Amino acid sequence: MTRGFVAALILVTAAASALAKDDRAAERDRMVEAVRQMAASIRDSIGDAGIDPRVLEALRSVPRHEFVPREVSHLAYANRPLPIGLGQTISQPFIVALMTDLLQVKPGDRVLEVGTGSGYQAAVLALLAREVYSIEIVPELARSAAVTLSRLGHANVATRIGDGYQGWEEHAPYDGIMVTAAPNHVPPALVAQLKPGGRLVIPVGETFQDLMVIAKAADGTTTSKRIIPVRFVPLTRGGKPN
Repeated sequence: MTRGFVAALILVTAAASALAKDDRAAERDRMVEAVRQMAASIRDSIGDAGIDPRVLEALRSVPRHEFVPREVSHLAYANRPLPIGLGQTISQPFIVALMTDLLQVKPGDRVLEVGTGSGYQAAVLALLAREVYSIEIVPELARSAAVTLSRLGHANVATRIGDGYQGWEEHAPYDGIMVTAAPNHVPPALVAQLKPGGRLVIPVGETFQDLMVIAKAADGTTTSKRIIPVRFVPLTRGGKPN
């Protein structure tokens, strides 16, 4: 076997491997288009600009099927939430895109996510921010998400098991905070850990919620805006809803 043949074989094998790893790219393209169309249908709520192209490209890049159980992997790129076990869900891609867009993440930002879940939202944020800190109260989910995020190379994401209601004070203040489960009120600790000029994106309410954006001004005062009605699992604290 000649050296040239060996080199060619290595290149072909590498290309085949890369193709195998990205064999669901077309599904992601269709998912992103569905998200884009859904955003256009509610432009009165989110503005004519729609979803930031950077956010859409992040969704196009992250393999959502890696973050869902095998039994629902065939539905990974449908624009719908999916169960991930333990009574939790992975959010609808449109909601992931919308919440990420509302956070207005910049490349140098430090972001806190409350509710790691499967790790999918953290992976999307990791492509947009400098640092992502994600906290999850369910130990099994936290450990599984950490393994998946590490396996996929998201080295700028740090995870921990803990009570997200209290935030993650050690790394505060944050340029943006995203909450992916619903409390019945805005946790004061999260507002306190938000940097002046930063944004908190959070669903607030009981069975049904309003998706809200809370902006902190330079003087520490906050303003809030309701975006759309949503439905999330409750934010738990010590095993009890908040």
